[in-house]
Amino acid sequence: MVLRLQLSKTSLLTASTASFVVPISRVMSSPTSEPISFSDANRYEAWHSVMRDEIQAQHSNNTWFLVPFHSLMNVVGSRWVYRIKRRVDDNIERYKACLVARGFTWQEDINYSKTFSPVVKPATVKLVFSIIMPSLMVFLLKRST
Repeated sequence: MVLRLQLSKTSLLTASTASFVVPISRVMSSPTSEPISFSDANRYEAWHSVMRDEIQAQHSNNTWFLVPFHSLMNVVGSRWVYRIKRRVDDNIERYKACLVARGFTWQEDINYSKTFSPVVKPATVKLVFSIIMPSLMVFLLKRST
């Protein structure tokens, strides 16, 4: 089974090969503004390159896997989000494209159960330890004597 995403009438992406077929007539110079839709980004080789890298990254990280389709499944769509990262002097540093799920169609207990993804910065952990350690040392010293 092969995952196939139809990108346009003239370009096709296959997750097994993760390659784009870009017609020469559509390759243009580097864009200076962020595209709103895929059809806008489809005209530039720079966006094709970052989309190909994003698909390859998701494929190598096993972000998704294929399952046989069943009529009772709630299929969640996706879309591309494009960003241009700029330096302080307003020159283009890099292009970034993210394939994001349209999660607003999900229903709790059908598509997902409670999810929680804790994220802690190292500075926060250091602060907590610096507050707790003096009290812990006093407690341990009293206990050992």
